Amino acid sequence: MQGRSLWRRQAVLGWAFYDWANSAFALSIMTSFFPVLMAGYWNDGAPSSVGTFRLGMANGISSLLVALLTPLIGTLADRGGRRKAWLLWVTGLGCAMTAALYFLAAGMWFAAALLYVGASGAFAIGNSLYDSLLVDVAAPAEYDRVSACGYALGYLGSALLFTLNVLMVLHPARFGLASADHAVRVAFVLVALWWLVFSLPLAWWVRDDAGRDAAPVALAAGFRQLADTLRSVRRHPALWRFLLAYWLYIDAVFTIIKMAVDYGLALGLPQQALIQAILLTNFVAFPAALAFGWLGTAIGTRAGIYVGLGIYLLATAAAGFLRLEWHFYALAVVIGLVQGGVQSLSRSFFARLVPAGRSGEYFGFYNMLGKFAAIIGPVLVGVVTLFSGSQRLGLVSLLLLFSAGLVLLVRVPAESAAAGG
Repeated sequence: MQGRSLWRRQAVLGWAFYDWANSAFALSIMTSFFPVLMAGYWNDGAPSSVGTFRLGMANGISSLLVALLTPLIGTLADRGGRRKAWLLWVTGLGCAMTAALYFLAAGMWFAAALLYVGASGAFAIGNSLYDSLLVDVAAPAEYDRVSACGYALGYLGSALLFTLNVLMVLHPARFGLASADHAVRVAFVLVALWWLVFSLPLAWWVRDDAGRDAAPVALAAGFRQLADTLRSVRRHPALWRFLLAYWLYIDAVFTIIKMAVDYGLALGLPQQALIQAILLTNFVAFPAALAFGWLGTAIGTRAGIYVGLGIYLLATAAAGFLRLEWHFYALAVVIGLVQGGVQSLSRSFFARLVPAGRSGEYFGFYNMLGKFAAIIGPVLVGVVTLFSGSQRLGLVSLLLLFSAGLVLLVRVPAESAAAGG
C-alpha cells in the first residue's frame, strides 16, 4: 500500500511537471517572442494591421489542424493504451520545430508562420493527451487541486525561464549575443530544451491505466470509435452543453493569451513594458491558480468558473480603454488572477463527466472544441482589426465569446454533483 502511495505522489509530480515543461512554449513563444519577431525581425515591411492579420491566421490555421487531429489521436491512444507514448512523440516534434525557428533569417515571415503552426499544433495536441492523464494520476476528489497544481507549476516554471529570456533580450551583450533579435532567436532554442528536459519526470513516473486495452488499433477503427464518441456525447446533456460553453469562453481566453503583445505593440506601448507585463501575469498566476483549486473545492467547480469568467468580461471591456503603460500592467495583474483558474477548473469539471476508460478520446474531443473555437477568436480579432482599422475593436469583440460561454455554462444540467452542479 505504501508503494502505491509513493507511486501516486511521484505520478502527480511527474504529471504536473509537464505543465512546467511545456508552458514555457506558451509564454515565451506564443504569447511573447513570436508576435514580437513577426511584427519586426521577420516582417517584410507590411503595415501593423497586416501583421495582426497574419498572426491571427497562423493561430487560426494551427487551431484548425489541431481540432481535426486531436480527437482521432486521443481515440487511437486510448484504444492502443499508449497515450504517454503519443504525448512524448508530439513533444519531440514540437521541440524540434521550436528550435528550428532560430535559423530563419530576417523577413522570412511565411517560413516562420509554417514552423509556428507545426510547433503550436504539437503543443496543443500534447496538452490534450496530458490532460487525459489526469484521471490516471488523481482520484476524483483530488481533480481540482491536482489540476490547479499543474497550472500553478506551469506558470512558475515558464516565468522563471521567461525571466532569463527577457534579461537576454534587454542586455544581449552581457550574454555574448549580437542583438535583441538574436537573443529572441536563442530563446527559441532554450524553450525547446526546457520543454524536452522537464518532460522526463512524466516519462519516468506516469503510466497509463494498466487495465486499458493495449492492442494495436487501425486507423479505420479509430474513426469508428470517434463516431461512437460523438454519439455518446449527444446522450449526456451535461457533457455536450458544457463542451459548447467551453468551446466559446476558452477561445476568448486563448485569444487574449496569443494576441495581447500584438495589441500592445499596435497601441504604441514599449516592447520592454509589454514583456515585463506578461512576466508579471505569470508570477501572479502561480499563487492564483493554486487559490482557484481551493476555491473550486470550497464553493464548487462551476461557481469558481463563474467568478473567473465574470472578471474576464470586465477586463476585456476595460482593455478597449487602455491608453497608458500602467493600464497594461494593471490589466496583466487582473488577467493573471483568473487565467489559470478558469483553465484548471474547466479541466477538472470535465474530468468528472468523462466515462471511465475513455479519457483520451473525450479529452481529445474537449480540446478539439477548444481549438475549433480558437479558429474563431484570433481570426475574429484579425478580421475586425483589418476592416475597422482598430485593434481596440478587434480585442473588445471577444466580449461576445465570453458572454455566450457564460450564458451556456449556467444552462449546463446539474448531472453530477461532484462537478460542481
